[in-house]
Amino acid sequence: MKSKWCAGVLALALLAGCKSSTPKDPLLDLAARESLVQGKALLGKQKYAQARKYFQHAFEAEPNSSAGREGLLLAADTLYLEGGNTSLIQAEAKYRDFQNRFPTSDRAPYVQFQVARSLVGRMERPDRDQSVAQKALESLRDLSRLYPTSEYAAQAQEEVKKVRENLAEHEFMVGRFYLRYGLPAAAVKRLEYLLTSYPEYDHQDKVLYHLGKAYGQQGEKEKAQAQYDKLRTDFPKSPFVAKVKAG
Repeated sequence: MKSKWCAGVLALALLAGCKSSTPKDPLLDLAARESLVQGKALLGKQKYAQARKYFQHAFEAEPNSSAGREGLLLAADTLYLEGGNTSLIQAEAKYRDFQNRFPTSDRAPYVQFQVARSLVGRMERPDRDQSVAQKALESLRDLSRLYPTSEYAAQAQEEVKKVRENLAEHEFMVGRFYLRYGLPAAAVKRLEYLLTSYPEYDHQDKVLYHLGKAYGQQGEKEKAQAQYDKLRTDFPKSPFVAKVKAG
């Protein structure tokens, strides 16, 4: 019996020794403001993953303080700065978390801008699915609607141009695909939609050329000629003018 008691005491002593030998993470002793300072130092060195630990601790330590709010926002910023689809998805989630927790924050316009930019960064090439691009455009429009006088609303216009150009190019590629595979009616519909919906598109000359071809394949020579005439008039130096003459 005595030997069992001694063995139990020894086991407890060993367990206590193991616990005492486990080093405590010094991060846990930092106040939110102190954690922010160290995180910002790491952020300045572009050590985003390390900095994020300090920002996250600042938020978890004091979630409703100004330091905690700043920590959450900076944690999202580190993910955005890392880039790549996975980090951008996580960044968007953190920015939206900030929006949900602090809807009246004076940083709200910036956060909405960053939500949109996180989506823009994940936008697919024009020959791929454009659902993320559509979401990005909606987020940018929300920024202009909710915070029209914000400095970020003005900056968002450049992002809008980028997204719309991508969406317009997607429409062109779909229209050209239909034309290539003998579906001129579908091509006409898509290309006409492009010209109507994206009048600022930078490559309207190639749209007019392919639209003319689509009308030609349908036997609508007058409509085809009208597109070619507009191409010559509006874009006389376009390489597609020569293609019309060669055709």
